[in-house]
Amino acid sequence: MIVLAVESSCDETAVALVEDGRRVLTDCISSQVDLHRIYGGVVPEIASRKHIEAIYGLADQALREAGLTRGQIDAVAVTYAPGLIGAVLVGVNFAKAAALSLGVPLIPVHHIRGHIAANYLAYPELEPPFLCLVVSGGHTMLVDVADYTKMKILGTTLDDAAGECFDKVARVLDMPYPGGAALDRRAQAGREGRYPLPRARAGANPLDMSFSGLKTAAINLIHNARQKGEEIVVEDLCADFSAAVSDTLVPRAMEALKGTGYKKLAVAGGVAANSRIRRDILAAAEQAGAAVYMPPLKLCGDNGAMIGAQGYYEYLAGHVADMSLNAYATKSILGEAL
Repeated sequence: MIVLAVESSCDETAVALVEDGRRVLTDCISSQVDLHRIYGGVVPEIASRKHIEAIYGLADQALREAGLTRGQIDAVAVTYAPGLIGAVLVGVNFAKAAALSLGVPLIPVHHIRGHIAANYLAYPELEPPFLCLVVSGGHTMLVDVADYTKMKILGTTLDDAAGECFDKVARVLDMPYPGGAALDRRAQAGREGRYPLPRARAGANPLDMSFSGLKTAAINLIHNARQKGEEIVVEDLCADFSAAVSDTLVPRAMEALKGTGYKKLAVAGGVAANSRIRRDILAAAEQAGAAVYMPPLKLCGDNGAMIGAQGYYEYLAGHVADMSLNAYATKSILGEAL
């Protein structure tokens, strides 16, 4: 089954062709990073306009690169939630038109489910059940993936997402957008221990997380140093900040893994590219005797292939939509489109 997959939830326009949920035939991406960098972050209206300009050409490019015709497309999958509402609408409307004109099923895919499915592309042997640590720009959660479309949230952040904190601290340090990647590069050259930063435990659920206090502590530290004319060793601060985020994520992931009894841990989302988090996850999982599945860096960020992978399994579960499908800025990973 060949799925044409569309992703447009933020500032990456992506169209991919995926076969049977596991094989990427082509994955075409048009990035807007250079455009938004001058503003220090994504401008939603500009992102939506650029999606409109790119999406039709990307679909034709994907077919050419895969050597396929439109008639060989069996279904169209699309990110319908969550994301910047204008941006998501562009993808949804394109997918609806494509599915209608081709006479094929329309498959709605939750963006975070897509991130989890990126692991199926990188690891053909991976099958549920497993635990997944989701760390993206707007989401941080521990998900029990009982089946391809049956999931349970075991723990989540009660305030800011880890990726959001990386980006905001990087911006205060005058790093270029996207800040999380820039902060990670500086952290790799730093030494830990210079700047003590908090590790929060929040709420009654021991698997829940909180990052707002850490973010505030780091930003206050930077502002106070500047007001006093004190020099900040940026590399060391980035190293300490990265360690604090990892110290919040990794122990909870291990605790959740133990609670489920699984021996498989997947990591998903853009922040999964962070070198400190990847290193700590690998070390902790090895000690626990668990296998780790982390997609390559090109599949950590937003892409169309992950939507095609999850779309295949959503289709098998009967999760298809009609032309009334809408886009949503926020929606639980547990919710269905219909």
